[in-house]
Amino acid sequence: MRTGRPLFAAAAIAAVTAGAAYALAPGATEAPAAGAASPAAKGAAADLCAPDARYPKRQLRGVWIATVKNIDWPSRTGLSPAKQQAEYRKILDNAVSRNLNAVFVQVRPASDALYRSSLEPWSQYLTGKAGKDPGWDPLPFLTAEAHKRGLEFHAWFNPYRAAYDTNTSKLPAGHPARVHPDWVIKYGDRLYYNPGLPQVRDHVTRVITDVVKRYDIDGVHFDDYFYPYPGEGGRFDDKAAFTTYGNGKKLADWRRSNVNTLVAQVDKAVHDTKKRVKFGISPFGIWRNKAQDPTGSRTAGMSAYDSIYADARAWIKAGTVDYVMPQLYWPRGFKAADYKALVPWWANEVKGTGVDLYIGQALYRVGATDDKAWTKPGELPAHLAFNRSYKQVDGDVYFSAKQLMTNPLKVMNRIEAEHYARPALLPLIKERGGDAPAKPAAKAAGSTLTWNAVPGARSYAIYKQPAKSAACQASDARNLVAVVTSPSFATKAAGTYLVTSLDALHNESKPVTVKVDPV
Repeated sequence: MRTGRPLFAAAAIAAVTAGAAYALAPGATEAPAAGAASPAAKGAAADLCAPDARYPKRQLRGVWIATVKNIDWPSRTGLSPAKQQAEYRKILDNAVSRNLNAVFVQVRPASDALYRSSLEPWSQYLTGKAGKDPGWDPLPFLTAEAHKRGLEFHAWFNPYRAAYDTNTSKLPAGHPARVHPDWVIKYGDRLYYNPGLPQVRDHVTRVITDVVKRYDIDGVHFDDYFYPYPGEGGRFDDKAAFTTYGNGKKLADWRRSNVNTLVAQVDKAVHDTKKRVKFGISPFGIWRNKAQDPTGSRTAGMSAYDSIYADARAWIKAGTVDYVMPQLYWPRGFKAADYKALVPWWANEVKGTGVDLYIGQALYRVGATDDKAWTKPGELPAHLAFNRSYKQVDGDVYFSAKQLMTNPLKVMNRIEAEHYARPALLPLIKERGGDAPAKPAAKAAGSTLTWNAVPGARSYAIYKQPAKSAACQASDARNLVAVVTSPSFATKAAGTYLVTSLDALHNESKPVTVKVDPV
């Protein structure tokens, strides 16, 4: 147990406001030198290798791939498996071309499954009909294609959304909401599982544990949806459960406790099943405002703590998440929720806790005309530049894949040029363990580096040492040329190269030095 560790949300704040630093590689001291060096020379080399914030050694760079309503993938229902696969590969290839290193793929949009499950029915977003077998299990393919490209795969689950139809008779016969109508609450035009019921928490945990056991995923991910957003359907009628399980608490405190209990239960189940699998949450970007709590942020928007009973501070303090990824979907200078006010607030929340902080970025807002800031191609890249001032920020994830592909205002070109010119390794989360593999026995065959596959290695990092400079491979990514998954690399120039092995978590081996002679 960690001790003291410790997406759609922009519309919600619009409605509310309308009326109102990076880990060093394990081989950090092992960078090869050209012969013996005096203490003064070593000091000079150390100065040369001072970490450069422009080229972080470790940084999460991800994209959400939403399946609900066919937002990102598949592009529509009823596609053949071959076409679904081709679309997915295209998204991944685009992500890799931008030097991203992670994908967050929605596998359970609403108590359904984009994988073969004995617990919940097939998702309608594959075939167009809920419960219909698509003729293949997508999840092994989805994970394998990501890993083949060096992308970490996070399985994204929505815990409480039960159905997009309040008529349970229209659901597949074995759907849990139909089998257990007492588990669900109608709210607006949707069905939600009642977070106050222990049997609901157990079911959600069982669904997630099943996926962790059977599939080669790297992470379990929740987004911002917990109790429904206010204004979508009147009063959330959980009075009976509150009467049974409230134990004298106030309703709001009880609801927050229900969410906290689920988060802790899922955290334990995931890590008991596979220690290396990460678990994190992408909450709504405002925990509480200063007007509600003096320790809240300098904002004036919807409070996730008060409105949807999501207490990210509690998860951080309890250490029941490996990371938080607040959805900061507002530009700099936005009065109700200024990006420049929220980043430091979240950075302070995770400081010293061991919980990683990544920022959810509103790629989908770029080019929008309802706010002048989003009409400027420099707004989103400026968010990443601002993040550099806060060492707690370990990366960014973009909503969503559709805009990654369309590249509005060519913003991804700018982000790649200004921030992702080099690849980056994944941030290390100590509690997830792992061991650095053995270093590869690399050699040069002409201009190609080759080595035998190393047991326990999922990928390999390639660095090119400058001709008259220190290697700096342990400090940052200035000399990181590529991260590859096959045991070879075609160099583009002669020189001295360093090759390291990486496990699934990117624990890194000591480097081996290989010289490529001019042709």
